[in-house]
Amino acid sequence: MKSHVSTIECHLYTPMTRVPLVPENVLRRHNVHFSIDTRFRRAARLLQYLWLCEQGIPTGIHVQGTADAAITMELGSCLSPEAADAGRNFLSPAIHGLVRRELVMREEGAMIDEDRLFRNALSSMPLVFNLFGPMVIDPRLATSVFRRLLPDFVHTVEGITFEHSPGRHEDRFLADGTAFDLAMRVVTPDGEEATVFFEIKYSEDMAGPAARMRPRYDEASREVRLFKDPQSHRLRALALEQLWREHMLAQLTVDQGITTRALFVAVGPRLNRRVNAAFRIYESELIGEEDRDSTRVGFKALTLEAVIAVLADAGASEIATALWRRYCDFERVYDFALHEFAATNLTSSNNSEGRPGREGDAPKAVGKIANPVPASATGRSKVHPRSSKASRGGAS
Repeated sequence: MKSHVSTIECHLYTPMTRVPLVPENVLRRHNVHFSIDTRFRRAARLLQYLWLCEQGIPTGIHVQGTADAAITMELGSCLSPEAADAGRNFLSPAIHGLVRRELVMREEGAMIDEDRLFRNALSSMPLVFNLFGPMVIDPRLATSVFRRLLPDFVHTVEGITFEHSPGRHEDRFLADGTAFDLAMRVVTPDGEEATVFFEIKYSEDMAGPAARMRPRYDEASREVRLFKDPQSHRLRALALEQLWREHMLAQLTVDQGITTRALFVAVGPRLNRRVNAAFRIYESELIGEEDRDSTRVGFKALTLEAVIAVLADAGASEIATALWRRYCDFERVYDFALHEFAATNLTSSNNSEGRPGREGDAPKAVGKIANPVPASATGRSKVHPRSSKASRGGAS
């Protein structure tokens, strides 16, 4: 099956040509400034802030540092503890209920950072549940969506498992904690039982952190017969190494007889250029379809926009609209930033002429803001102890 970034779109869900470059003063004014953010992430962080405000969800603090001492700052893309506990990071109470059940029944060794899942609106973790949760709740919707997206591989969807690994830390796999965001059990058009393994990206810059390189990775890279050059340094680079590990794991799952066939699918926003570049470069490292045998696991990249558009086409227009507004509607960011930029310039112009800015010159509030001034701008950061959390992936 040929791998490519899907261009399936619906006229109601058409993305901008590029993500807006949000002025730093706008980000600081609304507690969403992070100096290390990429262009996409700074716009996505502001989009999450706008969504939280629109939903009336109070924001909270971000904690950064070591286990012994951590720095806190107000951050508009984080939920308050109360909102997090109430499940407000999810698009519906039903999805929140699904998350609670999945956490209780998670696989042994599954690395799920509950703080990111419940409190971080920008994280891809809640996106995984918001995007696939409705399809777990309604399996017929999952079948309808993936028959359209993967017509050569999916006839029916039989079940979905979150944060899945066929065997964490087992030598026959990768001898580490590598896991997929989810595994979808399917029946193919040929009537075979098969599996689709997913990796979901949102605001990631594909710059790590990376797993510690292990001798088993080099062995598996040769063993799986997926790559033009199993020794390629590109595969081990920060941008590609997670895709490399997960694709190897998918192939080893087939080779060990756990599933008959498999497909590895990566999903990311069309406007996150670093994510899409990583997908394209990774694909260029793979043996061509015409040169590999039928038991090899294929790779396919889909845009988040395409999945949302197909959800709408499959009859789930309400959830598709909610997903679009929260994760992909960067025209809202453009309009908001442009309005604030114009209002700020008008106020400055009035003040420079000796006239006070009029009340109507200020941008209108978009929602209740818990902490209007970022600690990073005022120096009001404080240090306190914080327990460390293990990260997901091969480094675990």
